[in-house]
Amino acid sequence: MSIRVVVADDQELVRSGFSMILEAQEDIEVVAEAGDGAEAVAAVRRHGPDVLLLDIRMPVMDGLEAARRVCARSGCKVVMLTTFDLDEYVYEALYAGASGFLLKDVRRDDLVHAVRVVAAGDSLLAPAVTRRLVADVVSRRRAEAAASVTPQRLEVLTAREVETLRLLARGLSNSEIATAFFVSEHTVKTHVSNVLGKLGLRDRVQAVICAYETGLVTPGNP
Repeated sequence: MSIRVVVADDQELVRSGFSMILEAQEDIEVVAEAGDGAEAVAAVRRHGPDVLLLDIRMPVMDGLEAARRVCARSGCKVVMLTTFDLDEYVYEALYAGASGFLLKDVRRDDLVHAVRVVAAGDSLLAPAVTRRLVADVVSRRRAEAAASVTPQRLEVLTAREVETLRLLARGLSNSEIATAFFVSEHTVKTHVSNVLGKLGLRDRVQAVICAYETGLVTPGNP
């Protein structure tokens, strides 16, 4: 079954380019394009796609608000598109429920891979720029979050789950964590599921943010 995608960007050439790349894949179908955030939200509601590629800065309704609405009202996975690798709006988008973000100059193969990864229920943690974004912004905003996010929040986790969270924050995949723990990937998936469930997190991206905010890992010293 094809992965259904909506591409939303106010620049027609960018939008069309991404759509052409994705449509060339046998397992991906672009079901709609949108030129602003409001159109993107409407397209998701109308077509029920698996993935929404969403530009951050758009007219009528910006990508942040669009992401918030889509993530709150559907199971569609959102990947933010930006020209800035340290854009604080992306941090807000991740908290809104987005599964990650890509720079607009992303390579063709990386774009296709990202859509497949997110559609499969994973998150875009591998690119170093994502980890740098989280580390940079969280380090400057930890004081703001201290009132609602504290180290005590992690007390609900077992020691192995805490270590799982630490490795997630370093960007390790399930197979890499399995190797580090000398266990099966199935066991790791159980640990990850427990971490997300106990902390009330939507996905691995929000787990990384939580790890930084609680001080489990710190920028430059994961």
